[in-house]
Amino acid sequence: MRFAIKTRPEHSAWAELRDVWVAADDIELFESAWNWDHFYPLTGDLTGQNLEGWTMLAALAQATRRIRLGCQVTGMIYRHPAVLANMAATVDIISAGRLELGLGAGWNQIECDAYGIELPPLRERFDRFDEGVEAIVRLLSQETTTFAGRYVRLTDARCEPKPVQRPHPPVTIGGRGPKRTLRAAARWAAQWNVISNDPEEWRGLKEILAGHCADLGRDPAEITCSVNVRVDEDGELSSAIGQAAERVAAWRDAGVDLVVMNLPHHAEPGILEPLAEALSPLG
Repeated sequence: MRFAIKTRPEHSAWAELRDVWVAADDIELFESAWNWDHFYPLTGDLTGQNLEGWTMLAALAQATRRIRLGCQVTGMIYRHPAVLANMAATVDIISAGRLELGLGAGWNQIECDAYGIELPPLRERFDRFDEGVEAIVRLLSQETTTFAGRYVRLTDARCEPKPVQRPHPPVTIGGRGPKRTLRAAARWAAQWNVISNDPEEWRGLKEILAGHCADLGRDPAEITCSVNVRVDEDGELSSAIGQAAERVAAWRDAGVDLVVMNLPHHAEPGILEPLAEALSPLG
């Protein structure tokens, strides 16, 4: 089992987030670090502050040297896929080839209503997502791309310079939809991430993913399966870390490849060493 961290940009200052990522960069147990792609907080005071994810990634790529970095996950509805492809290529170059390209269909009605961003019905949203993922992968890997989709149209489109990672940065697809999300993961993803509290439920989803892989002629072992485990904010730190490690052990027994540790709000760098010590025997 492998490990990553995630910091939530909501209700947090830039300096405290940066300092945690810089500290994680020095702890080899943590292979990657993640933020999220939202403009409003998701918990607590929804009028509070929330730093923008992709701008953060570019800055964090400069602040770190080893750890891989990504957004878990980017809402396809927020940016034109060609714009996002250029953003991804640039961050991969800035990071010297450490980007994990997290992609999802998007879902936050509050943000969309506030900003005038269309949130289509679910079926259309996933049609747009499928086209967007394919367009992004083509732009990042081909010299020119012509794409005649229903929602994405490209004509001899270029994305230059290309990313460091070839043919393109590995794609992480987040979500649990059995028909559309898991099929997209089977087709495109190097990593599949799902938010779940139930290992048995997760096993069922993984079986569905394996079925889609079989239909597409892909080996499911090529896809890293990841889940998130939260380190609780309330109570004593050592107790919170111990409880998180117990949950991680259950996911290890279920067969999960990578656990992303969701750190508490206002976590300080000092949390990382004891967390790594607790997780190391489970790796």
